[in-house]
Amino acid sequence: MADETRWDNAPSALRMILGRRLEELRRRAGLTFEQAGEAIGVSHSTIRRLEAAKVGRLRLADVEKLLQTYGVDDREEVDTFLRSAREANKRGWWHGYRDVMPDWFEAYLNLEQAALHIRAYEQQFIHGLLQTREYARALLTAGNPHAPSDDIERMVELRLRRQELLRRQSPPLLWVVMDETVLRWPVGGPKVMRAQLDHLMEVSSGPRVRLQVMPFAGGPHPGMRAGSFHLFRFEARELPEIVYLGGLVGSVYLDQQSDVVVYRETLDRIGAQSVPATRTRNVLGAIRKEL
Repeated sequence: MADETRWDNAPSALRMILGRRLEELRRRAGLTFEQAGEAIGVSHSTIRRLEAAKVGRLRLADVEKLLQTYGVDDREEVDTFLRSAREANKRGWWHGYRDVMPDWFEAYLNLEQAALHIRAYEQQFIHGLLQTREYARALLTAGNPHAPSDDIERMVELRLRRQELLRRQSPPLLWVVMDETVLRWPVGGPKVMRAQLDHLMEVSSGPRVRLQVMPFAGGPHPGMRAGSFHLFRFEARELPEIVYLGGLVGSVYLDQQSDVVVYRETLDRIGAQSVPATRTRNVLGAIRKEL
């Protein structure tokens, strides 16, 4: 099982890992959902929901009984599993922003916090992990015209808090391909855009952020049909690659291998057709001079 310390800020993702681990142990023990449920006095549907990470909290007593039922008798292994279950029961740091955050976005934050690699194609906006405060404020104000100013500021703080991910000791690799439209759309006006471009040039000089630009001159490309999307890859073997598609009132998460392959290949094609990351700073600098 993956080291639980990497999942401190991603309780839902950790529940997914533990659920898949329990499923693996149950299958290895040769037990059905019904047999596992009977062994600890719960319904077969409870076992299914537990393995699918569709429970809000893990009951430690049930988890320990299941481990015993599945033949896990090493005390250190049991204690490690239970310690991870306690971490999975904690609330994410973003819980305090739930008043300004749609419910469906919590799943996204879990994936973002837990990912080893984050790849994205952005068709309209700078990636949220790379936005300046002023850019984020202008974007959120335009996108939420009826929201009070205090709520907008809390949304901005949430977005900036997410960016701490890139400053932790072992940050994920963030690889973003942006359509040139993203850089030329005057969010907040020329001053805000100049500062935003300066920020992109600064962060792209680091080893864990890779930026590419899909130029207008490149012509048609696969991203036109796909729209913006994110692909998450994780260190834990229990978690598959997951594609995130966002929307106004909800989101879609794809983890079927056949679906993920389509989006991964699309990202590969977009990246191959875009300006190489080694030349991105030149592109950003040239656009900045035009503002």
